[in-house]
Amino acid sequence: MKSTLYQVPHRRLNPLNGEWLLLSPQRTSRPWNGADEKGDSKTGIAYDANCYLCPGNKRANGIFNKKYSGTYVFENDYPALKPNKSALKETGERLFQAEAVNGTSKVICFSDRHDLTLAEMEVKEIYQVVDLWATQSKELAKTYQWAQIFENKGSVMGCSNPHPHGQIWASSFIPELPLKEEKQQQNYLQKNKSILLMDYQKQELIKKERIVYENETWVCLVPFWAIWPFEVMILPKAHTLRLEDLSIAQKEGLADLLKTTLVKYDNIFKTSFPYSMGWHGAPNNNKPNEHWQLHAHYFPPLLRSATIKKFMVGYEMLGNAQRDITPESAAEIIQKQSTIHYHLESD
Repeated sequence: MKSTLYQVPHRRLNPLNGEWLLLSPQRTSRPWNGADEKGDSKTGIAYDANCYLCPGNKRANGIFNKKYSGTYVFENDYPALKPNKSALKETGERLFQAEAVNGTSKVICFSDRHDLTLAEMEVKEIYQVVDLWATQSKELAKTYQWAQIFENKGSVMGCSNPHPHGQIWASSFIPELPLKEEKQQQNYLQKNKSILLMDYQKQELIKKERIVYENETWVCLVPFWAIWPFEVMILPKAHTLRLEDLSIAQKEGLADLLKTTLVKYDNIFKTSFPYSMGWHGAPNNNKPNEHWQLHAHYFPPLLRSATIKKFMVGYEMLGNAQRDITPESAAEIIQKQSTIHYHLESD
């Protein structure tokens, strides 16, 4: 299989969303004269008086942050969603459909330290972030169908503030990507009488071709159908529906796995590795949802170096997703990285 499938153009199906990926491994040898962007540099400042996320500082709306230590969460000053439905008049027309929505947006500071990323935090500090994710997910489930927890890391991903933080957008509706995952997992359970992502990770753990890191409770792998060059998926080994269902042992295991994975990310190109990540778990719809398995997606854009990224253009925008470097090669590159952060190795 490796001598053919991994070396010639072919398509791979993503069973989680039902979409196909074009893989062109022969293109990895082509010359590159594309954009050359600067990687993010370490700030080296534990506290920045001009940062609107640092403890005690004034935000744009005039509200002051608490003089917090550890994690901190607050309502987004510029929310994408609001608790009360807008006064939008639903048209009801076939080709001009619109509907009112409601929700809330929150900001989560991972640390009071301005100069740290999750990769550079201690495991016990990452545990606090995991615990806050779970707490917020449980609280928002009382009101909203979906709570999208995510992090945009690095200026290349549109993050304008280097202070370590993420967001939560909770909504009265299920967004498009998780809705596709909802339908695919449900169909798989009905057809096979088993859980899609449980079956998938079982096979991956046997093959060990795309495993990045695993411990007793979690596994990190490059999906067979990965689109982004160094994309990974994080899965609990036990059948788990939501973040709030995690046991203490699972939270500890996740903190360990995140630390290891994110250090390996940074070590690939010796840079603070940019990405967008997010958690997908069972929606809050008062149904059993046994077809769901909690998981996190990490979508990093870097391709060949700290300054060269993959662009979703041309064929990807007009046809379907495509990649050159194989997921198997990417997994090997990530897996072999040191678990000691390059900043510490250089000290």
